[in-house]
Order: sequence, then C-alpha cells, then structure tokens
Amino acid sequence: MPDQSTLLNTGPVVWILLVALLGVAALVGRSVLGIPVRQVLLAGTRALAQLAVVAVVISQLGRSAWLSAAFLILMLAVASWTAARRIGDTAVWRAAVPIAAGTVPVVGLMLLTGVLPLQPLALAAVVGQLIGGSMTATNLAGRRLRQELQLRSGEVEAGLALGLPDRAARSLVARPVAAEALLPALDQTRTVGTVTLPGAFVGLVLGGASPLDAGLIQLVVLVSLLAAEAIAVSVTAYLEEGGLLGRPATSG
Repeated sequence: MPDQSTLLNTGPVVWILLVALLGVAALVGRSVLGIPVRQVLLAGTRALAQLAVVAVVISQLGRSAWLSAAFLILMLAVASWTAARRIGDTAVWRAAVPIAAGTVPVVGLMLLTGVLPLQPLALAAVVGQLIGGSMTATNLAGRRLRQELQLRSGEVEAGLALGLPDRAARSLVARPVAAEALLPALDQTRTVGTVTLPGAFVGLVLGGASPLDAGLIQLVVLVSLLAAEAIAVSVTAYLEEGGLLGRPATSG
C-alpha cells in the first residue's frame, strides 16, 4: 500500500520519473526555446544536491540559533547573486537591496504581531519563501526595466528635452513596466484554491490541521509574499530610475 505520510508516492520509480521529466525539459528547452541542454540539466542536478544538503542542515537548525542565522544569510547571498546575474551589469550587493527591502519589514511585522514564532525552523521556512519571492520579483523587474529603457530610450530623451529631471524622465517608462513584475504574485494570490492547491496547505490538512487553520496559514504566506514582492519591485524600479542599480540602461 502506498505511503500516505507524503503528498506523493516515493520509491525507486521516482528517480526514473525525475530523469524522464528533466530530459523532457532539456529537449523542449533546447529545440523550441534555444536554452542549452547543459543549463537545464545543471539546474536539476544542482537542485538535487542542494536539497540533500539543506535537508541535513534543517535537521540541525533547531539546535543552534547561530546556524539558523547563518543559513538565512546564505539564502540572501545566493538570492542576491542569482538576481545580479539575471539583471546584468549590477553588483551582488545592489541586487541584495530590493530583496532585503522586501523581506525584512514583512518578517519584522510578522514577528512583532507574534504570527511568526521566534523559532529557527519557522524562521527558515517563512523567511526563505519571502527571500525567494523577492528574488523572483527583483529578477523580473530588473530585466524588464533594462530591456524597456534601452528599447524606448527615445521617450526618455524626449522627457529630458521637455525639462524633466533624469529620474522623472526614466520613470515615465519604468513604472508601468515594473508593475508587470508583480503580476505573477497577484495571479497566484487571486487563483489560490481555484487553480492551484499549494503544497503547504495540502500538507497541513493531511497532517491533521483543520481546513480553516490550514487556509489561514496559507493566506498569511501568500499575502506576505505579495507585500514583500511589491516592495522589492518598487525598490528595484526606484534604483533603476536613478541609475543606482548598476550601469544605466540609457545614457540620459
């Protein structure tokens, strides 16, 4: 009889499935999207190695507050490095600014209200999700802003010719584009329960939590992610408008 302690059945067949799915992703990515096979395969193998290491680390987090703090700093560092690579022409510490700006105030509010307990495992789970969401929002906003400001440099120059300050001229293009980076989080929040059933929600119900409590916890997670990503996108736009995110996308 299948093991009901997990959402999906595990066993030897799961490795076959993983290899098959990764192969499909690599094949489609290469033939249709032009993504190198190596990039897809590396992403899958890295995920496996990282999850194996993280599983060991998480089992030890409850024993040491210092280890928990170091783990959170590592999360932020990796997220910042990833965002900096995706955006391009920006330093890691600059990419860290919007990610931290989205994460820190939301976590602070959750701790202040007592919703998030000051426990290593709880902090790692919640803060990790917020860092990941802010990283994705920063990636999307940063890349789109760079591309759009380059393509529409004429509009920025027209604004400058009319006497607008550099930041104001760039914001005419940047603000509407930056807002698009928040659409995935908005859609995820709007369609939860009708299009998607989050794994955490299902896991809580299977673990014996009441549907009301499980739904409330998932709602807190989704809304906190929405708040963190909104801040991250706004800070990314502010930095790019002022040419502070890295090398300016347009020469005003």
